[in-house]
Amino acid sequence: MWPLLVWLMVAPVQTAAPEVYWLVLEDEPITPATVRFIRRGLREAVDQGAACLVIEMDTPGGLVDATRDIVQLFLRSPIPIVVYVSPPGARAASAGVFITLAAHVAAMAPGTHIGAAHPVQLGGGPATLPDTARVDPMSEKILNDAVAWARALAQYRGRNADWAARAVSESQTLTAREAVARNVVDFLAPSRDSLLILLDGQKVILDGQTTILQTADATVRTVERWWGERILAALSNPNIAFLLLMLGFYGLLFELYTPGWGIPGTLGAIFLMLGFYGLSILPVNYVGLALLVLGLGMLVAEAFVPSFGLLTVGGVVCLILGGLMLVESPMGFPRVSAALVVPVALATALIALFLLGHALRIQRRPARVGDETLIGRQAIVREDFAPEGDHFRGYVFIHGEWWQACSSEPVRAGQTVRVEERKGLCLWVTPVASSP
Repeated sequence: MWPLLVWLMVAPVQTAAPEVYWLVLEDEPITPATVRFIRRGLREAVDQGAACLVIEMDTPGGLVDATRDIVQLFLRSPIPIVVYVSPPGARAASAGVFITLAAHVAAMAPGTHIGAAHPVQLGGGPATLPDTARVDPMSEKILNDAVAWARALAQYRGRNADWAARAVSESQTLTAREAVARNVVDFLAPSRDSLLILLDGQKVILDGQTTILQTADATVRTVERWWGERILAALSNPNIAFLLLMLGFYGLLFELYTPGWGIPGTLGAIFLMLGFYGLSILPVNYVGLALLVLGLGMLVAEAFVPSFGLLTVGGVVCLILGGLMLVESPMGFPRVSAALVVPVALATALIALFLLGHALRIQRRPARVGDETLIGRQAIVREDFAPEGDHFRGYVFIHGEWWQACSSEPVRAGQTVRVEERKGLCLWVTPVASSP
C-alpha cells in the first residue's frame, strides 16, 4: 500500500496539451462582419481556456469604426492575442497597421509588408491638401487623431512609436524583415509551426500580470465562419451590394409591367432588403445613392412619359455615376468596380426598354374580352327566331359560344346577323344578309 502511495506522489502529473485557436482573415477588408467573426473566435477561445488566439491576417484596410472595435477587443482580451501577417505576399495595410500594433504579439511571414496607414476622407481625398501649404481643419483633425492613436498603441505594446506615427502621417511601409529590425513586430515566422515554436516562452502582460505562453506542443483549432457570417461578409462587398440592389430593381420592375404579384416581385423585395443591409455597413456616399435612385426612376418613367429615349439615356448616365460614387474608400476599402457598373447599367436600360416595348404592344392589341369583342361582329343563326311580344328571340353562334339573341325583325336559320348591343345576357342583332 505504502509503495503505491509513494509512487502516486512522485509520479509526474499528466496535463492536457494546451490549445491555440487560429482565425484566418484572407485578403478581406475590415468591416463589421470582421468584428463579429473575431469577437466570436475570441469568446470561444476564452471559454475553452486556450493559450492564445492567433489571427492570420491579410488585409488592404477597412472601416475606422470596425478597426476601433477590433483594437478594443484586443486591449480588453483576457487571453493573449497574436497577429500573424501571412502568407507570403500578404499585407497589413492601413487599418491592418492599427490591428497589428494592438496585438500582444505580432509576427510576419517573409515576403509580407506593413504600413500605409494614412487616413482617407470620405470622397477618397487625402487628409492633407497636396501641393499647398494650407491644411483643411477637418483633415488635420482626422490626421492628428490617427497619428496619436497609432503612437499610443505602439507605446502601450512597447513597439516603435515613431515609425507608427510616420506610417500614418507619411504612409511609410516596411517589409517583414525591416519591421522586425525596427521593433514594429516581434519576430519573423516562415510557417505556422515555426510561429508556435517562437511563441513558446514569450512573456505577455495581461491585466498587469505576466503570462508565459506555452505553444510548442499546442493543439491548433481553426475557427471557421458559419453560413450566416459568410453571408454578412459577402454583403459587405460593395460589388455584391450593388448587384443585389439592381436585381431587386429588376424584380420590382417586372411586377410593374405585368399584372398581379409573383415570384420576381418577391425575390426583388428580398434582394433589395439584402442590398440595403449591405449599404448599412458600408461607407455610403449619399450623392451616389441619390443618383442611383434618380437613374432607376428615369427608367421607370420612360414607360409613362413620351421622352423619345432621353429618359433612358439619362437613367443610364445616372446609374453609372451613382454606382461609381456609391461606396467611398476610406483606409483602403474597395469601391464598386467600373467593370461591373457599366455593363449592369446598360443591361438595366435594355431590360427596361424591352419591358416597355412589351407593355406598349399589349396596350395596342385589340381587346379580347368584353363588349368590344362582340359589338359590330357577325354571327350565324342556326334556327328561326321565335316571336316573343314585340320582338323575336333565338340563338346565335359567335366566338365559339352560343348566345341568346333578340331582333326586332324576323330572322331565319342560316342568316348572318350583326351584333348591335348587349343587354344582360342577350345580344340584340339585325339581319345582314340571307343564305339559302
